[in-house]
Amino acid sequence: MKRVVITGAGTINALGHTVPETLEAFREGRCGIGPLEFRDVERLAINIGGQIKNFEAEGIFNRQQMSLYDRFTQFTLVAAREAIAQAGLEFIGDLAAKSGVVLGNSGGGMTTLDENYRHVYEDGKNRVHPFVVPKLMNNAAASHVSMEFNLKGPTFTVASACASSNHAMAQAFQMVRTGMAPVMVTGGSESMLCFGGVKAWEGLRVMSKDACRPFSMNRNGMVQGEGAGIFVFEEYEHAKKRGAEILAEIAGFSMTSDASDIVMPSKQGAARAISGAMKDAGINADEVGYINAHGTGTAANDKTECAAVADALGPHADKVMISSTKSMHGHLIGGTGAVELLACIMALRDGVIAPTIGYEEPDPECALDVVPNEAREAKVDVALSNAFAFGGLNAVLALRKV
Repeated sequence: MKRVVITGAGTINALGHTVPETLEAFREGRCGIGPLEFRDVERLAINIGGQIKNFEAEGIFNRQQMSLYDRFTQFTLVAAREAIAQAGLEFIGDLAAKSGVVLGNSGGGMTTLDENYRHVYEDGKNRVHPFVVPKLMNNAAASHVSMEFNLKGPTFTVASACASSNHAMAQAFQMVRTGMAPVMVTGGSESMLCFGGVKAWEGLRVMSKDACRPFSMNRNGMVQGEGAGIFVFEEYEHAKKRGAEILAEIAGFSMTSDASDIVMPSKQGAARAISGAMKDAGINADEVGYINAHGTGTAANDKTECAAVADALGPHADKVMISSTKSMHGHLIGGTGAVELLACIMALRDGVIAPTIGYEEPDPECALDVVPNEAREAKVDVALSNAFAFGGLNAVLALRKV
């Protein structure tokens, strides 16, 4: 088994269009959630979200590319360019032949879908653009990353709702660890903030109308976000040989299924995933310094997740710091685990713990150290990143400081 490290990171989300901007927002405990801006938003009961503002795709992509790139693909490519530039890799020859892309995404091209349903059903048109299918398919972003950077190895998309990115990164990690690929580009993206995307989530009745307040007694639901987080996973000796800067090491992962309910989370399933990730990484509970929580701000998720952490970490659970950055950038659904991995990297590299903002009132069922409202300086050698999805699908990554 080979060691796997992160040598590049890129993002665009409601907090920033780059990794440095996002980390600065984490440190400041800044909120990127605000009023949504798109057609017919006034018809929605929910009109807030972690929407990316001041993003001009026309200035980044040409006309031909715009006809092929849904918003989620645009976000992916912006983040991938940042990550691969930081890694300093050029994919040619054998490296190109063996390296690939595994991304997480849940909804595919929701903006494209929404616009074209309008054309047909609302405007009465009988024709749509010939590239609608390749624009909205879930694997579009992964395919375009592979084409732009000449990545010819294993390339595909994982769709497992809110665990998509963690599942994707776990697959990429496994490919590098087993020697299948020397480098993998991985992470995830999502852009569901359009009328149809928000209307569908309204139906679940799990959305907040005012703010995302994970772990707070007065929390009243989740808030959607959008964006992408992309990383370069590289075999350690390969990275070391070329003198690459190493951001962190991926030490292990675990994936479990609750096999119980399509929407209600299970403490047992989540706890098995947390324990499994520590076991896979060879980490003891008392080594874990920080957990980036799934932390959606719903009553069911937050208390279930805290109970799972308590079960998996035992007496050490009271000493570990756990925070939810969804309180700042919203819930990116299939892309959420990727953006949240940045908080783990920041904890390991910079010794700064991103806070859970919006925390107003302690909840006895969430009685852990949730790093309320303000970032905290602390030395962290091991971090975990949790993702628990509808369908009872759980994926946890373990990271170690290098």
